[in-house]
Amino acid sequence: MGGGSPTVLDDESAAWVRALSCTGPERQAAVGRLHELLLRIARKEVGRRAARLGVTGPELDDLAQQATSDALLAITRKVGDFRGESRFTTWAYKFVVLEVAGKVARHFWREPGVPLEGEQWERLPDRFGLDPAKESEWRDLLAALRQAVLDKLTEHQRRVFVALVLTGVPLDVLAAELGTNRNAIYKTMFDARRKLRAALAAKGYVSDVDDMVRRP
Repeated sequence: MGGGSPTVLDDESAAWVRALSCTGPERQAAVGRLHELLLRIARKEVGRRAARLGVTGPELDDLAQQATSDALLAITRKVGDFRGESRFTTWAYKFVVLEVAGKVARHFWREPGVPLEGEQWERLPDRFGLDPAKESEWRDLLAALRQAVLDKLTEHQRRVFVALVLTGVPLDVLAAELGTNRNAIYKTMFDARRKLRAALAAKGYVSDVDDMVRRP
């Protein structure tokens, strides 16, 4: 006997699958509509990362356009794999978000310097859930952490730390970009965390240290 009953697609998802699976004008129109939807998501995603990347204007939009084109190609090739566990548009959006993340990672890795100032550090308190009432304490801790990242980590460790913790590059995307695997990235972060814990502890920061250096 087989598994459970096949998922019944909602009307909108079924319409997308049907249009993208056929040929002629109907498919062309569906591809055009999907491109518009994906481009909006891509522009939102690259815009959210713009300050971290130091990219603006045409270069930023070009990154969104590339991510959209690559995602659209992948979706049209894999539309037959869609099984309806979510809405079709939700499934499709994941492709473009992943493409944006990959292109951000490649852009980040091509840059000769590692950004250690600015907005990405300002966002860490929210990401780590630090208590606003203790702002003076965690601002000192953040400053110590930033200095430790500069002084104690190797170039490779610093780039991996910044990519994962500050820039938010997905682990699998970073591993693929470096031509390595998850275990190697974990090892790099393990060694980086050990150095950062020691540096912060030496300055008297013995609480909340693990929270500040725990990712991935």
